Amino acid sequence: MAAANQRVNTMKLHADKPTHLNVFTGYDRDFVSVNQQRHSGSLLVLPTSVEPWRPANFADLQEADFEALLAFQPEVVLLGTGSRLQFPHPRLSRSLAQAQIGVDAMDISALCRTFNILVAEDRRVLAAVLFD
Repeated sequence: MAAANQRVNTMKLHADKPTHLNVFTGYDRDFVSVNQQRHSGSLLVLPTSVEPWRPANFADLQEADFEALLAFQPEVVLLGTGSRLQFPHPRLSRSLAQAQIGVDAMDISALCRTFNILVAEDRRVLAAVLFD
C-alpha cells in the first residue's frame, strides 16, 4: 500500500472505456491497477487476461521469459521496467524479433498510457510488467 504522503497515480485517457477489455486504471512504484483491481508482482496484462510472470525484477530477465510470450501471439510487447527506463540486452528478446514482434521498453507510467491507447485501437498488445 502506498504511504500516506504518497500520491497514487490514477488514469483516465478515454471517455468511454471498453468494458470487456483490460485497461490500466492506476499505478505506483509497487503496483498497477487493472480495471480497478490492484496487482503487485511481475505480471502479464493482455486485453482479455492478467497472468503472473516469472521474473522477479529486471535483473532476473532471461531469454525464456521472452520466448514464453510468443504463445500469446502479440503484435507488440510493452516491457515495463519499473520506475525508470531500462533496456534489456537484445539477445533476451531475440525470439520476439525473429517473429517480427515489436518490443518497447518503458517505465510503468508510459506503459500504462501506451497499453490503454493500443487496447482502444484494438491492437494485440501485451504488457509485461516489472517493478523496482
